[in-house]
Amino acid sequence: MRGAKCSTLALATAAAALGGGCAAVADASKPRPPAPAASASPQPTFVNPIRPGANGEPTIANPILSGMNPDPSICRVGADFYLVTSSFEYFPGVPIFHSRDLVNWTQLGYVLTNERQLDLTGVYSSGGIYAPTLRHHAGRFYMITTLVGSPRRGGNANFFVTADDPRGPWSDPVWLDKDGFDPSLLFADGEVYYLRDGKGPTTDHPRVHQTRIDPATGARREPMQPIWNGTGGIWPEGAHLYKMRGQYYLFAAEGGTEYGHAEVVGRSASPFGPFEPSPANPILSHRDRPDHPIQATGHADLVELDDGTTWAVFLGIRPQGGRFHQHSFRFLKPALQPHKLTEIG
Repeated sequence: MRGAKCSTLALATAAAALGGGCAAVADASKPRPPAPAASASPQPTFVNPIRPGANGEPTIANPILSGMNPDPSICRVGADFYLVTSSFEYFPGVPIFHSRDLVNWTQLGYVLTNERQLDLTGVYSSGGIYAPTLRHHAGRFYMITTLVGSPRRGGNANFFVTADDPRGPWSDPVWLDKDGFDPSLLFADGEVYYLRDGKGPTTDHPRVHQTRIDPATGARREPMQPIWNGTGGIWPEGAHLYKMRGQYYLFAAEGGTEYGHAEVVGRSASPFGPFEPSPANPILSHRDRPDHPIQATGHADLVELDDGTTWAVFLGIRPQGGRFHQHSFRFLKPALQPHKLTEIG
């Protein structure tokens, strides 16, 4: 992180209580982990009452997670949803949450809980863990992220950890590379695609780069190659690739994690592109609504339900007493808000 109607995607406000599936990031055919057991030390729970709307359909009140919960990533296993967020220079790292309806969430704990997984020695304020991505494949959870500003790692370093149970224990890191940030994974067609930000024509316009990797060792199948230049906005980042209905969709944020923040999407028949940008980009943004109480919307991740609808979690802020927003989310409250994406073709 810094700082969908395409011809095929329409964005509509959430208006239902949910439970369902995630074709792009979860394997619904696999047995799911047991529901979280009661804990002697209860973790924070975020309760969002479901109320009847004007048309009689149930509605929810956004945000679904308040407080410092930026850069959400979500996956689904059976009837269970799991979500992680950035933790920056704080230890333990990467809070992980559980829900059965996408509305009410309970924190299970943290992914990075020891110094082998997360050594923050010398990391500057607002460095640390940026933009984790959570995925599930073949009975195993994968959390991939960037450690930013680590003297012991020579700057930035991308890595992933794995677990059979989202409550842990999580593995030691598999270190990947030092370039870029905001990494993500796609498991599709027997391959594992690793994508992240990387060098572009200028520092303000990085590109999204991608390769295939061995999920056990992190070894690359081929050199990293650029697959997305963005749509022209500053700082393309937070990219995720999905395979939906025979097509590949690349979602990414642009505009920086501030008042110009936006989400864009492109579509391709190949996971390596070329990706055709949606004519309706940006598919999500409040940059032209300066008086709206929610600002900086973007950095979305998707989850698909059994009924074929696709929902997004994304960050937002609520300015308090003026435009007091920092990239590290210290002065404002980021918010995750579900929206429904339909008309995928």
